[in-house]
Amino acid sequence: MKEIFAIPVRVYYEDTDAGGVVFYANYLKFMERARTEWLRALGFEQDELMAQDGVVFAVSRVNLEYLRPARFNQQLTVSVDVVRKGAASVTLNQEIRQGDILLTRGEVRLACVDTKSFKPQKIPERILQRMIS
Repeated sequence: MKEIFAIPVRVYYEDTDAGGVVFYANYLKFMERARTEWLRALGFEQDELMAQDGVVFAVSRVNLEYLRPARFNQQLTVSVDVVRKGAASVTLNQEIRQGDILLTRGEVRLACVDTKSFKPQKIPERILQRMIS
């Protein structure tokens, strides 16, 4: 059974609306942080990917389902799990939980694009192998 990558995220006052509930767009920010830390855990810094490989990963599609609200000062867990890979893209399942309670889940497709043209580019093999192992 493969291990799913996850990070802790605290909900700050700035993340919430007037009712103390996380503003819907901020769930995307939490997921972005988790993806950055996932790449870092795989040994890839995004600025180094740009400089050395000439690629960045851009979100090309996202589908979120909001199940329960997150609230001010809660400690959340945000996960990243690779579910599909293509030549120039990778699709991830991401979840946001508060303890065992699933709050938000989503499917995010990342496109590998050239830093100069922003056209799709094949994911470099060394990166792809780390993502799927």
